[in-house]
Amino acid sequence: MFEPRIKLDRELYERVKKTAERAGYSSVEEFVVHLLEKATADADRAQGKEEVRKRLQGLGYIE
Repeated sequence: MFEPRIKLDRELYERVKKTAERAGYSSVEEFVVHLLEKATADADRAQGKEEVRKRLQGLGYIE
């Protein structure tokens, strides 16, 4: 099965590795996946809020 990969410069990777270890993650991959899932969920929620705001504005409930 194909697994996507990303490239990080060595300095950033080492910083991420140290942070993951301090935070108790079992691997850099686990830490990065968690961060990406959280960032994606936050972006989805923000987009959803913006859509609701636009709908309410279109209905005249807010300016």
